[in-house]
Amino acid sequence: MDYQLDLDWDDFLNRYWQKRPVVLKNVIKNFIDPISPDELAGLAMESEVDSRLVSQPNGHWQASNGPFESYDHLGEKGWSLLVQAVNHWHAPSAALVRPFRKLPDWRLDDLMISFSVPGGGVGPHIDQYDVFIIQGMGSRRWRVGDKKPLKQYCPHPALLHVEPFDPIIDEDLEPGDILYIPPGFPHDGYTHETALNYSVGYRGPNSRDLISNFADYVLEHDLGGEHYSDPDLKLREHPAVVENYELERLRGMMINLINQPEDFNQWFGRFVTTSRHELDIAPAEPAYRSDEIYDSLVQGESLIRLSGLRVLRVGDLCFANGELIDTPHLEAADALCRYPLISQKELGDALEDPAFVAVLAHLVNSGYWYFNDY
Repeated sequence: MDYQLDLDWDDFLNRYWQKRPVVLKNVIKNFIDPISPDELAGLAMESEVDSRLVSQPNGHWQASNGPFESYDHLGEKGWSLLVQAVNHWHAPSAALVRPFRKLPDWRLDDLMISFSVPGGGVGPHIDQYDVFIIQGMGSRRWRVGDKKPLKQYCPHPALLHVEPFDPIIDEDLEPGDILYIPPGFPHDGYTHETALNYSVGYRGPNSRDLISNFADYVLEHDLGGEHYSDPDLKLREHPAVVENYELERLRGMMINLINQPEDFNQWFGRFVTTSRHELDIAPAEPAYRSDEIYDSLVQGESLIRLSGLRVLRVGDLCFANGELIDTPHLEAADALCRYPLISQKELGDALEDPAFVAVLAHLVNSGYWYFNDY
């Protein structure tokens, strides 16, 4: 299924992106669900897939993480099944992410799908990421409040809710409608009719995660070994005081480490292409030889990128799943980042370089790309 969004992206970015929530009515015409409730329930039974059940029996919130062995204990009201990163495991659902590539790939987190029966929901809460909630089958009512300080509490150890809020959006969604919610806006969905909802999430890293991961990279690559020095040291009246100029010099040492573009780009490429969720990776068996890769592409076959694989260009370097695509053929490596489907045309003259074909063979044998007859 080729999903198209009837959306003025420039207007959306100017008026709404990370500014305020909005209901976008009927932006996917004649919407058809890419997955059935039974298929979603089956995915939630797999150990590699992140999933959870949220229910409210007798007015008390309950939550549990998958994999699930059975759903027989659930009634016909008041529960939701949520499955993360369905775009990694279900190709028809992954098609829902493609029309959002007007936004930067590196900000995409995943496609989460929820199935909920009447009365189902996860309660009023706040997310710290941008989300596009696409309404599939059924009907849900969404309430979204303004971005302001609200008390949060845990009705269950696995749930974080917010106190009641006044809605600035209070509307039923119909199939093909999209609700966009920026970070920090409280919201709550309530199911009227058994429903499927598709959440395309965009997440930005916080400073803590960046510093922590960069520190790991510094240690792994033995960077920043230079010691503090002060050949201009002067006598001071108070030996227990750390002077401001000394603090500035210490901060400068740390900032200089981050300000090395080559190291920073190498780290960030690895960091940002490492998925937070499992991928459906199946290494090629038997492994392809380089000449087999070459012959197949020259004969007109195409390579398909593994769904959910993060492949990004950072400066003049390209990365896939936390690995550097180590080649001087930037145009061909850039094509691997840009296009989900790759053929001889996109790779160009790089295909005549045995070293590049060897790099490509490594990517295919790792299960990152596969031939379309696979």
